[in-house]
Amino acid sequence: MNINELNTLCTLCGTSGREHAVRAYILDELKKAGVPDSAVTVDRLGNVLVHITGEKRPKHKVMFSAHLDEVALMVTELNGDGTLSFGAVGGISAAAVIGRQVLVGSDQIHGVIGTKPVHHLSKAERTQPADFSALYCDIGTASREKTAALVSPGDIIYFDTEPMTFGDGSYAAKAIDDRFGCLILLVLIRKYAENAEYDTDFAFVVQEEVGLRGAGVAANAVQPEIAVIFEATTAADLPDSHGTERVCELGNGAVISFIDGRTIYDKALYDHATACCEKNGIPWQTKKKIAGGNDAGAIQHAGNGVRVLAVSVPCRYLHAPVSVIRLSDAEACERLAELLMLTLRSDFEGEL
Repeated sequence: MNINELNTLCTLCGTSGREHAVRAYILDELKKAGVPDSAVTVDRLGNVLVHITGEKRPKHKVMFSAHLDEVALMVTELNGDGTLSFGAVGGISAAAVIGRQVLVGSDQIHGVIGTKPVHHLSKAERTQPADFSALYCDIGTASREKTAALVSPGDIIYFDTEPMTFGDGSYAAKAIDDRFGCLILLVLIRKYAENAEYDTDFAFVVQEEVGLRGAGVAANAVQPEIAVIFEATTAADLPDSHGTERVCELGNGAVISFIDGRTIYDKALYDHATACCEKNGIPWQTKKKIAGGNDAGAIQHAGNGVRVLAVSVPCRYLHAPVSVIRLSDAEACERLAELLMLTLRSDFEGEL
């Protein structure tokens, strides 16, 4: 796993509908990898579609997919005291952002997310969950006029998080969901783009966090028979979680889902992926709880229907200013991705 590149990808700022910086990085890396311009399409939504032409047509047309966007906040109003009101882009808990350092707007102005001090809260307020309406972003200005010279409604507020490795092989950063998946796709393209044996399609898609919007458009354009989605998924393996509530766990390997809140995954693909892991000594696990969802939910019913598989790295504190994964799990996902790249286009025999 290339930690330096994961650092770079996670540090980039690109929420739903504002994926420009991440897309620019991907396009530059595709060029460096020798992918011809004729093989790359950027559609009207901003999806990056890559078609690698090989020596042969695969038995099954396969698309590998990951999403470019991350959760963030959006400025909704400039207040009289110079602070900013905001809402969430994607599913974020208000409690998770209090006190966080942030970057605001295209100039990435430094700010802090604030709320009423705890000693000013009423007894009732202390028992209520945090709400975005009670939060504000402080960029250090003293009036609305001074703030208006720097920020406008619609500007994005990103979490200012420095990636780090720590503890027992752990890694922390913002936007692991889904810059990790983007990294997996880049790894596959770099390894197999030159002298490719089979035609293969890749999709770096937009606006997953606000309703899987880019993935459906991409799948309708590519018309794959099989799609593999690389993601980060919730690990709730915390002291107060037990049984299925833990969902999946750090350190137990790649997560291969058979069902989630949006998708029932193809059984033959699930069996193929788990068999690849067992045969090659790759640690793997599945989700213990039917929850969440990813771009498979939109890809599955595109065109005449697509058989889907999801491979995810287990991730604590998903959709928060900082998330945590275990590097051994990331490496398991990468190993499995390479095996799927080699096998799904040639010797996969699974039928419905």
